[in-house]
This record gives sequence, C-alpha cells and structure tokens, in this order.
Amino acid sequence: MAPGLVRFALRRTLRDVKYVEAVRPRRARGLVRDVYRQVERDFGMLAPPVALHSPAPDVLAAAWLMLRESLVAAGTASRADKEVVAAAVSAANSCPYCVEVHGMALGSLGEPAAAAAIEAGDAGAIPDRDTRALAAWARGEGRLPADVPAGTAAEFTAVAVAFHYLNRLVSVFLGPSPLPESVPPSARAKAKAVLGALLKPGAAPPAGEALGLLPATSADGPGWAPPGSALADAFARATAAIEQVGERSVPPRVRDLVRREVKAWDGKPPGLSRAWAEPVLAELPGSERAAGRLALFTAKAAYQVGPADAAAVRSEGTDDRGLVELVSWAALTAAVAAGDRLPHRPRREDFPGRRG
Repeated sequence: MAPGLVRFALRRTLRDVKYVEAVRPRRARGLVRDVYRQVERDFGMLAPPVALHSPAPDVLAAAWLMLRESLVAAGTASRADKEVVAAAVSAANSCPYCVEVHGMALGSLGEPAAAAAIEAGDAGAIPDRDTRALAAWARGEGRLPADVPAGTAAEFTAVAVAFHYLNRLVSVFLGPSPLPESVPPSARAKAKAVLGALLKPGAAPPAGEALGLLPATSADGPGWAPPGSALADAFARATAAIEQVGERSVPPRVRDLVRREVKAWDGKPPGLSRAWAEPVLAELPGSERAAGRLALFTAKAAYQVGPADAAAVRSEGTDDRGLVELVSWAALTAAVAAGDRLPHRPRREDFPGRRG
C-alpha cells in the first residue's frame, strides 16, 4: 500500500469519528484550517486524534498545542524516549489505538523490542534498562533516574499529561485501531509497516511556533514546566482555553463533582463494572446526570464510555461542539491530576535562575 494511499485512508477515517462530525480538510476555515495546516506540516499527516476536536475550534487548537509542544517540537529529550512515554501511558489507560500508533512510531525510530513489549502489555520485558525505567515511570510505577535533567523530566511530564488527555478523547470518539476497517486483514501488516514509516519523524520543528493559535494568558503554566518556556506557555494557553469552554458546556455541579472525584482518586482503573459511578452521580439533579455520567466516565474510565452515554447527552440538546467541550474538559481535569501524581516530576525550584 503506497504512502499516499495510507494518508488518504487516514483522512477518510475522519468519517469514522463517533458521535460528532469532524470537519473535513477541504471545508476547514479559520482556526480549524490553521491548525490542520500545522498538523500536516509538523506531524506529517492529519491525525484523527487531533481532528476529532474540530467541532470545537479552541479545543482543537489546545489539543494541538499540547501534542506539538510536548511530543513533536525540539527539546532536550529524544523523540524515541518521548514515544516510549506516549506508548506506556496509552497502555496504562487501555487505549489500544494510541498504543498501536506510538508503538509503530517507536519501532520506526529503532526501538522495535520496546514497542513490542509495550504493545504486549509487558513493559518489564523491554531489554534496555533506561528505557524500561522510563516506561515504568510513565505508568506511575517507578522513578526517573536521578541523572535526568529537570528540563528533560519536564518534557517527559508534558508528554505524559498530553497523552493522559488524548487517550481519553480517543477512547470516547475513535475505534480501537488507526487503520480503517476497510483495510482487509491480509493487508493490515503491510499497511502498518507503511504507516509506521510515515510516522517516523524528521527534524523536530522549533518549539513555540503554535503558540499564536490561542491567546496568551497571565497564568504561569503547570508547576512542572520551566517558567517562561514555550512548554509552560503552551500548556497554560491550552488549559485556559479548555477551562473556558468547560464553563460554557459543563454544568457547575458536574465540574465540582468531577474535580472532587479526580482529586481523591489514586489513578487506578475502576475495573469493568460501571456500578462504581452510580452512587456518586446520585447527588446530581436528574437533568444533569447524563452530562455528569459522561464527564465522570471520561475522567476515570474512558474505555467504559459507550454510545448510550453520548446519546443521553445529545438528547438534551447538546451539539457537536458542546459534546467535544464536555469530554475535553473532563479529560484535561484527569490529565492534570495524573501529571501531579507522577513520581519525581520537576518543580519550579529545580530550574536554575527561575523564580516560581
């Protein structure tokens, strides 16, 4: 399968986004068009996990800022190490789509054994000790080596937070594989090989070039990011944008409930049963339980979200933009908390010459 056909097939997978209609590239205007152009320029293809945000342009820009400035842009960490973090976080979040994508990317960067171990759910079998430790840290099961500089640790933390966010959106809005269902089983191995080659990054683009997509904010950015850096600015802008849409699309009582539940959570999946959520949701008025259920499941168990959850919210008059905004707000709330739980994450005082 030729690379051009794979790119075409990936664009067609935008039709497979569930519950909302993603903006087609030829119809993109304004901010959506600007983000699409940057994604294709810097990421190499219009990735469905980014494009699914397009019904909500500000959220689309926020998602791209977090992905670009953490994973794609130039920094001190290698792209291969950042792909290890992305794949390991995705495995911990039971997001097979993202595990497959970033496993292929990792394999294209010369780490097929690490990719295979993470995809198999056995990161402990990664041959290289440092790579194994990095994957364990990303899953919240170990500490980074003491000799990892604070700036590099910040980049790893940024990737982890970005993928705790993206995994949840992908679990809600996409299927289990980046390859379209139209690709026959006999061609999937070859298609994966071609897609893996396409995912191999070239030279990393300069940091900060996407910042202009969203307005500046007076917030300092997350405490783990170097103060004044493009990384801090990107996450500050993205967080401000998603918090703003959350105020519009998520009822205040739902926001309070999700924040409280996430704060008290240890990050471990609640399991396969959905019964855990009902006693919590009982405190909401009936008119807000559909939104509360979707937000709470997105935050703590996005793999449990099903068509009925989205349909219940849509039945109350929520449009595509509102649905994306609700899910995005809940996902970012959980992702920020997941970043705070990571062991040995950098703090502002770890950066010489910087004041928090």
